[in-house]
Amino acid sequence: MNLLSFVRDIPDYPQPGIVFKDLTPLFADAAAFAAAIRSLADGHTGPGEVDKVVGVEARGFLLAGPVAVALGAGVVPVRKPGKLPGPVHERSYELEYGSNTLEVLQDAFVPGERVLVIDDVLATGGTAAAAVHLVQECGATVVGVAFLLELAFLDGRAALDGVPVHAVLTV
Repeated sequence: MNLLSFVRDIPDYPQPGIVFKDLTPLFADAAAFAAAIRSLADGHTGPGEVDKVVGVEARGFLLAGPVAVALGAGVVPVRKPGKLPGPVHERSYELEYGSNTLEVLQDAFVPGERVLVIDDVLATGGTAAAAVHLVQECGATVVGVAFLLELAFLDGRAALDGVPVHAVLTV
């Protein structure tokens, strides 16, 4: 199945000059979505290999839950500010068209847990690097970061130096 055929370009979104990669057609197709989930989980299916899967707000949530179920792991949301109850760790980062902040509950991980971070798109790597930092700040170990789509021309892998990166699709 050609998963890339389910990705459509939306020019000038969210601002002029940006070509947004819309994944909603892939999410809406049951067979394509299942294939994407299997591919995201590949390489992490051994017993005890992953204790928790992080989903980065918001489209990462759509992917992290099914991947966690496939791996027999728990799922942890990494969210935008003010969305989580209780004490949080936070990390600000730069996007290709602005900046943002992510948060995770301070008790989301047991120190030493093995964590797979999942998000929809790897662009400049700022969002993923912030999520990795938050997991590590909680004392857990990031075993990898997986994306449905990588925009290779933005070299986001450079921001994730030393962390194994898997992308289902690359453009």
